[in-house]
Amino acid sequence: MKIGVPKEIKDNEYRVALTPGSVEMLVREGAEVLVQCGAGEGSGFADQEYRSSGAILLPEAAAVWEGSAMIMKVKEPQPVEYAYLRKDMILFTYLHLAAEPELTKVLLEAGTTAIAYETVQLDSGVLPLLMPMSEVAGRMSIQVIAHYLEKENGGRGKLLGGVPGVRPADVVILGGGIVGSNAAKMALGMGAHVTIIDTNADRLRYLDEVLHGNLTTLGSNFQNIADSVKHADGVVGSVLIPGAKAPKLVSREMVASMKPGSVIVDVAIDQGGCVETARPTKHSDPVYRLHEVIHYCVTNMPGAVPRTSTYALNNVTLPYAMKIAKSDLLEVIKRDTSLFRGVNTLTGHLTSRPVGEAHSLEYVPLQKLFKS
Repeated sequence: MKIGVPKEIKDNEYRVALTPGSVEMLVREGAEVLVQCGAGEGSGFADQEYRSSGAILLPEAAAVWEGSAMIMKVKEPQPVEYAYLRKDMILFTYLHLAAEPELTKVLLEAGTTAIAYETVQLDSGVLPLLMPMSEVAGRMSIQVIAHYLEKENGGRGKLLGGVPGVRPADVVILGGGIVGSNAAKMALGMGAHVTIIDTNADRLRYLDEVLHGNLTTLGSNFQNIADSVKHADGVVGSVLIPGAKAPKLVSREMVASMKPGSVIVDVAIDQGGCVETARPTKHSDPVYRLHEVIHYCVTNMPGAVPRTSTYALNNVTLPYAMKIAKSDLLEVIKRDTSLFRGVNTLTGHLTSRPVGEAHSLEYVPLQKLFKS
């Protein structure tokens, strides 16, 4: 199989889909890997490293897209890349189609087989290809809150951990999953008071046992969210329903009740966001103020730490890429239930129920397409 790695072109996206080491592994298994010149520079990988690993370097993105049976990316195709999508292509990347109606339409019209990293799911419910980026984003969210709480950056002028004799900042985390638990670790480590709100009592019990510091856990309901957000210096939105749009847990009225100069980081913005006032932002213009509250809603947060993020992503995507490269895709997804769940579009059909519900589109179960 010919696997293509184009350079990421989303705003300030410096990650790359394959490291030179991953390329070498794929080449050893018989794959041919086409890499666009400069694709790895943002993550610190020079073109020569890719050549030494067996990659074929091509100067233009078009040549990579057109010459590959499978395209591996980090972020969803941007509008200028839509023309490259075609029927005889596998696209393996983060897609977040529930928040991308136009891209969903384009993939269906092109007939592209699209496998979304974020919906590849183990039988246990774990999302193995989303997990490392959730870990990065969760940890970054607290760095972001600490930064924007500084007066010079428009915040309340509070130190996250306080000092002896002075209260620390209050950080509220919506969702106790991978993003939320990693955010809590960072915030507690910096001395903040942390409140985690979740619907799962067993998860809250577990977090109460393993996290140490100034921690409060609360069951998720309207009143608990409203009261906690009102008194928060920083809020992290980390709610996830796999493949679906995030529920709006924080209303506009709740945001308006917050203290001036407080900070919201909506990590769920990739899936539409869980804060009513959140709208997507980018690294070059990451924040805006609404109701005197700073909103940070960057859709590719891990792109700011590409060296760490690229290695973490490759650790989990490479084994799946090698499976796809060595066999017929349909046979692979029949045998591998986790990849089966990752297929969002196939031969012009939408195979993801949550995406269909988000955009009022017809959904066709993948099993039905196999039978036909």
